[in-house]
Amino acid sequence: MKRIYMAGCGGMLGQAFHEEFDPLVETRCTDIDVNEKWLKRLDFRDLEAYREDVQGFAADHLFHIGAFTDLEFCETHPDETYATNAMAVENAVYIANELDIPLLYIGTAGIFDGRQDSYDDWDHPNPLGVYARAKWAGEAFVRENARRHLICRAGWMMGGGPRKDKKFIQKLMRQLHDGSTELHVVDDKLGTPTYTRDFAHNVRILLERRLWGLYNMVCQGATSRLEVAQQLVRQLGLEESVTVRPVDSAYFADTYFAPRPDCERLVNRKLALRDMDVMRPWQEALADYIHRDYPGYVAS
Repeated sequence: MKRIYMAGCGGMLGQAFHEEFDPLVETRCTDIDVNEKWLKRLDFRDLEAYREDVQGFAADHLFHIGAFTDLEFCETHPDETYATNAMAVENAVYIANELDIPLLYIGTAGIFDGRQDSYDDWDHPNPLGVYARAKWAGEAFVRENARRHLICRAGWMMGGGPRKDKKFIQKLMRQLHDGSTELHVVDDKLGTPTYTRDFAHNVRILLERRLWGLYNMVCQGATSRLEVAQQLVRQLGLEESVTVRPVDSAYFADTYFAPRPDCERLVNRKLALRDMDVMRPWQEALADYIHRDYPGYVAS
């Protein structure tokens, strides 16, 4: 790897990829939202603009990172979602094949229907909503058409800190930052956290070994939304002042109306069989994340 083009690099995962690879190789990082000095603007839904920029950079690897991840937005904006999360992935495949370079695609645990206790790399998806259908369509197109590809499936993403984390941890941290002493957290959703820094590092290990294919890539240890929230409060030393109150998903039905699987637990079976799983236990990764990205954010 000498020249990596990273498309859709403005979010929490893109930041981790930039931090992991930029010190080692030449990178070009683009996004429709230019929120960093190291980002250039590109809308990867525009095939010709995407192709021209990747060709002009003379990339030897293409990372297609970005996607809409707000499930409620996806459910109410299906055309935008399919254009961004599925058809733009087809653009990346066309470009990678034309240049004969490997393609990295980011998959998601959300493509499963939640009927099993866990899902390994060989379980077949059954997507429930617009977000999941679009992501599964993107993944399937890569698997079927990209000559050299690496697909890495993430779970409940955490990383990026207050500026870029729009997911579960930041939503809890924002409530605590604002002085909340009671957190309402669902007790009927199961999954596996994924720390962006560990994820980017494990991707680099696979790329350096040129081990193409599909890999589940989540933190060690299955858990629940409730248990993650309880662990976060403990790590912040707020057990005496903050109550984590269990509720079922119906409590948030008006806000989070998009269909979600009850269980999104992934198992890194292929990584383990290859002895290449460096994803840490989710409790350790969470502690590292809070220490690095939230110093002084919440008063103890």
